[in-house]
Amino acid sequence: MKKLMSLAAVAMFAVSVFAQRTLVSDPAHSRMQFEVTHLGINDITGNFDTVSLTLNTNDKNFVDSKFSFKADINSIDTHVEARDNHLKSADFFDAAQYPELTFTTTSIAKTKTKNVYTLSGNLSFHGVTKPVTVKLIYKGSVVNPMSKANTYSYQFVGTLKRSDFGVGPKFPEAMISDEVRIKGDFELGEQK
Repeated sequence: MKKLMSLAAVAMFAVSVFAQRTLVSDPAHSRMQFEVTHLGINDITGNFDTVSLTLNTNDKNFVDSKFSFKADINSIDTHVEARDNHLKSADFFDAAQYPELTFTTTSIAKTKTKNVYTLSGNLSFHGVTKPVTVKLIYKGSVVNPMSKANTYSYQFVGTLKRSDFGVGPKFPEAMISDEVRIKGDFELGEQK
């Protein structure tokens, strides 16, 4: 009986140690950046300033974790107001009709490089949902000296085609590249 009770206690401890945790992004230290090539010669970058990333993490097996991401299309910022307004218009993102961009994980796979993963999921914006794959990099964790809380950093990088989502069909690739490079940088802490 003692042996059975000991095994039960170990099992309960293991479940509590390896339980799911929810991490949420810190808005002041998280952003998503995009970059296109203009006229085939110059890179133009912009941000979505209002983004959120939630990680439901499995401490025992990270590849069973789930990421979900949201960006407010109206928070687009390329540092040129006229361009920002044009990107929000029906010519591109049509923010009035499609105000949000979302991504939800379908799988996470380890790569041969430490702390680098292949992140696959469904990306939805501009009324279209498509499967995409990006590189996910775990950049580490520290105790934030201001909040005294554990802070975790994740970065994702990848390339999308705007034509896959029907964004800017009136603008040929010679004017604006079809390929859009994306980079997301996120600091996350435990949900309270």
